[in-house]
Amino acid sequence: MICLPVKALLILGVLSGTWAQVDDFEWSTWFNVDHPGGRGDYEQLDAIRFYYRDRVCEKPRAIEARTTDWRPAHTTGERVHSDPTLGFWCSNAEQPAGRNCSNYAALGLRHGARGGLGRTGTSVLPSADRRLCKCAPGDAIHTPTTGSSSVLAPQWKAGCAKDPHVKCEMGKVNAECDACMCEDHLLLGSVRSAGGLPAPGASLYRPGSTPKLLTVADHNGHFRIPGICPDGNTTLTVRLPKHAPLTATVPRSTERTSVLHNPEPKARREGQTASFCCKVGGTPQPDSYQWYHNGNLLDASMMNSDGSLVLKNLRMDQAGEYYCRASNKAGAIKSKPAVLTVTGRDAPSCNPKPESHLIRLPHDCYQNASNSFYYDVGKCPVATCAGHQDNGIRCKDSTAYCCGVAKMEERHISCQGYQLPTMVVSRCGCQKCVDTKAIVRGRALAADNGEPMRFGHIFLNGVRVSRTGYKGTFSIQVPQDIDRLVLTFVDHMQKFVNTTKVLPFNKKGGAVYHEIRLLRKKAPVTLSSSETNTLQLGEVVGQDPIAELQIPPNSFYWENGEVFTGNVKASVTFLDPRDISTVTAAQSDLNYVGEEGDVLPLRTYGMFSVDFRDEESDEPLNAGEVKVLLDSAQVKMPEHLSTMKLWSLNPDTGLWEEEGDFHAQKKRRGKREERTFLVGNMEIRERRLFNLDVPENRRCYVKVRAFRSDRFMPSEQVEGVVITLINMEPTPGFSSNPRSWGRFDSVVTGPNGACLPAFCDDIKADAYSAFVMANLGGEELEAVPSAPKFNPNAIGVPQPYLSKLNYKRTDHEDPRVKKTAFSMNVAKPGPNVAEEGNGPIYPFDALKECEEAPFSAGHFRFYRVEGDRYDYNTVPFNEDDPMSWTEDYLSWWPKPMEYRACYIKVKINGPHEINVRSRNMGGTHPRTVGQLYGIRDTRSIRDMDQSSVSAVCLEFKCSGMLYDQDRVDRTLVKVIPQGSCKRDSVHPMLQEYLVNHLPLAVNNDTNEFTMLAPLDPLGHNYGIYTVTDQDPRTAKEIALGRCFDGTSDGASRVMKSNEGVALTFTCADRQVTRQSVFQALQNSPGQSLVSTVQTGRGGRRQRGGPGAVRSSRRRSTRNPFFRLTTRISG
Repeated sequence: MICLPVKALLILGVLSGTWAQVDDFEWSTWFNVDHPGGRGDYEQLDAIRFYYRDRVCEKPRAIEARTTDWRPAHTTGERVHSDPTLGFWCSNAEQPAGRNCSNYAALGLRHGARGGLGRTGTSVLPSADRRLCKCAPGDAIHTPTTGSSSVLAPQWKAGCAKDPHVKCEMGKVNAECDACMCEDHLLLGSVRSAGGLPAPGASLYRPGSTPKLLTVADHNGHFRIPGICPDGNTTLTVRLPKHAPLTATVPRSTERTSVLHNPEPKARREGQTASFCCKVGGTPQPDSYQWYHNGNLLDASMMNSDGSLVLKNLRMDQAGEYYCRASNKAGAIKSKPAVLTVTGRDAPSCNPKPESHLIRLPHDCYQNASNSFYYDVGKCPVATCAGHQDNGIRCKDSTAYCCGVAKMEERHISCQGYQLPTMVVSRCGCQKCVDTKAIVRGRALAADNGEPMRFGHIFLNGVRVSRTGYKGTFSIQVPQDIDRLVLTFVDHMQKFVNTTKVLPFNKKGGAVYHEIRLLRKKAPVTLSSSETNTLQLGEVVGQDPIAELQIPPNSFYWENGEVFTGNVKASVTFLDPRDISTVTAAQSDLNYVGEEGDVLPLRTYGMFSVDFRDEESDEPLNAGEVKVLLDSAQVKMPEHLSTMKLWSLNPDTGLWEEEGDFHAQKKRRGKREERTFLVGNMEIRERRLFNLDVPENRRCYVKVRAFRSDRFMPSEQVEGVVITLINMEPTPGFSSNPRSWGRFDSVVTGPNGACLPAFCDDIKADAYSAFVMANLGGEELEAVPSAPKFNPNAIGVPQPYLSKLNYKRTDHEDPRVKKTAFSMNVAKPGPNVAEEGNGPIYPFDALKECEEAPFSAGHFRFYRVEGDRYDYNTVPFNEDDPMSWTEDYLSWWPKPMEYRACYIKVKINGPHEINVRSRNMGGTHPRTVGQLYGIRDTRSIRDMDQSSVSAVCLEFKCSGMLYDQDRVDRTLVKVIPQGSCKRDSVHPMLQEYLVNHLPLAVNNDTNEFTMLAPLDPLGHNYGIYTVTDQDPRTAKEIALGRCFDGTSDGASRVMKSNEGVALTFTCADRQVTRQSVFQALQNSPGQSLVSTVQTGRGGRRQRGGPGAVRSSRRRSTRNPFFRLTTRISG
């Protein structure tokens, strides 16, 4: 829990007469110079003076000690000693057997000028900034013990917390058992007289039969009291000489409810028991839990005392979605729904019949039966199933069960001159889920020029979990119990604004790449704290500011509440939505929690970050009574004027919280111009991001799918692609050239694509527009073209709905623009229009219908620009879905969550680029020897400087343990150039390694190279590149980057043909007599599986017909795993 400071202002009335004086005393700060290791904990004055000479009094009146978890020394049950002339100490030798001293901190008390100490044993707290021999203020609760003593403290009474006279709504009962204590809370305040002047020396007491002094106000009337609970019930009595006592109630401090843990999906059989739990945090803790089934409120009798839901003797009609709603006095929130699947007592938990799944075959395996290069190997849909669970009632099942492959059978496919083995799924069943890990990785860069944030800190729930590298890269494993990943990026160099991002990730496992764009901090300006200061919010040249901040005189104060006087360095960074390039730097996902607990969207008019610091010490400052004046002329949608609010971002939840409303006020600008401003008030206490937003209720979902190629096969959909939709704010009366962006959303594609929330309108089709883009591991996917040919079948949306949506790829009007995004009107489908009821846009209440829409329903499409690579695995595996891994000796990746990628670099001397194949078989393992693991085909890349040289980085299956982890297999790898080639040389170090690590493969054929793959990760000196990672795509990307660069620790986008080469072949020019894999695939039509020969595809690089020689000047030398970033210009 974070420390929540509360500022209180106590105004005291004047009373005639006399008032008994309270003795004058002052406490020092806490000191902890020793730790309980070795002989014990010795907080001795000589040692404290050595480190803090100016902060320790010469003759303290008393010594007080507490453990670091706030327990007074006399309640610990330990033998301790204290002496004002020596200090405090605890010896391990004096403690009971098996017990050592606790870790203590100590402070001292000095007798002041007004008489004696007062009653011994009084509970006293140090005052804020009140100096004891120039000591710093204290910061914890303590109870004094005076004199020199050797005490065997009594055991703490465990029953105190159950005392019926002390019941705590917040916190816990203190050690004295007479009040509640909140250890993480600090009360800050000030006391002033009726005339408004500071009241130094005012004493604050906890009332009771015997009032206890808590602290004394300092010379400015400020005070601080740790441990006071802001529950709305705690009272303080303030006394000042010649003034009437005043009793004040500590105001309630509230923290918005947030879901810490969502309920888990469950699968059960009829008659079994299921339980659902959700954990919700907030201040105070939620006092009400409700559970809903398919949107219907359930009876409270089905809940346990801890708010969990227990369903016994399940029936079939109890299947469906369950979610909880928790509330406290600060508001309510709903959890994400969890699905309960109920099957019959004797019915199979999974459908035993596999679904259809087509894999692509090599170029020489054309199938006459299907007239295609595809073969159906089947697959089992990943779904939760009812496995063998024990009878325990748990929030999360001890073992997760999923539908998966129960049986496979081997088939042999006829190819040109050989038989290709493949494993086909014949039956599905319920089994333990594949253990996977979700990872987010990426780079943190400046939004303006791409400068990396070097060695920045990354926080999750206020705890640092990682840091960025020299190039801004980061990689974080997502905790299993997290459904919403909120990360805050903090630059310790203070170049960039602290940035909070909600990053979507693949819950089924694998890595998702994100590029974090950071706003650069504005250069600070100097303000005088004694003057009225105005700061403008607006970044677009030639346009008026959207808003301005107005700070009255004497509004700045220190974090302890003391008013600041002097010069202030003010840095105000504004994210202006009128500049379309700023959208990538926007923070969070622009959502808030409504009154009923639903997560609802916001539409922004600008975000700003404020940093105030003392010009001399550079210490942070707060500011109170700040006015925000929003120019109403900048709000182009009149209905937004009445709903505009000021919000701040909670960096832990990533949700926006309301700070206040706006009211209209006229203000004169210049001599003649009078404008209407929306005025709101705020106090800048924390380093939070603020937002000018309006809630928006016109919402829809947009269906998008991503594919491996522009053939748009259902089986070639790609998971783990980050789809981003940017909502544009319309200009009234015009559908084009929107003036600014309003919000953005990102969703990761699953097996059935992604549904992105967007603002929409059912009256005017062009009222809302949007840009949509897709990114996979830093690679930008292409959208379907809209010109020169407009093909609704390729776009995925039928007419006439497509024309209404005004679909345009970004290069529609200028072919020089990148092709990686499209724009559209977000027109809400009409309820009575048949052609609009089947996608790609769905009403907001039809999310489930959108997510489960069949492939034939309307959707927008992105596709990968097909590289010159082909992968074939005997045991099919989808690298985008780690849960598709199957236990089999012939699996290419033998161990899930430990993916090892291996590449060999081959140099080709010849006039043309050559397709090179690696054929990978079992080499030394008795279960796999001679059997095929898979095939890899890759075309070489022309050297930029040498026209007769090309090179290729070719993947092969790494040697190592197979899936049973019993014994290793040295993979038998054949490197076969697809042409008239002769092996020239093998790198001497690689040859020496293979000779020294027997057995040695026979290499009689000079047209190819055969080896038993090395077990060791050899590196660039051998021409072998090996990388292990928890995600297969990441492992391959890193290994490819090193192979292109020819180094073991670098990365390159350009192939360096002469660096780090393992093999060299010389290939002669010859007439091509048959199709290569890429010619065959390109010559198959995009909309069918037939193999009708075409002469190329519009808008793509041409390979030519079967008899054509490939051009060497049109190939890119760039690493296909590296892509540039899309920028949209408005």
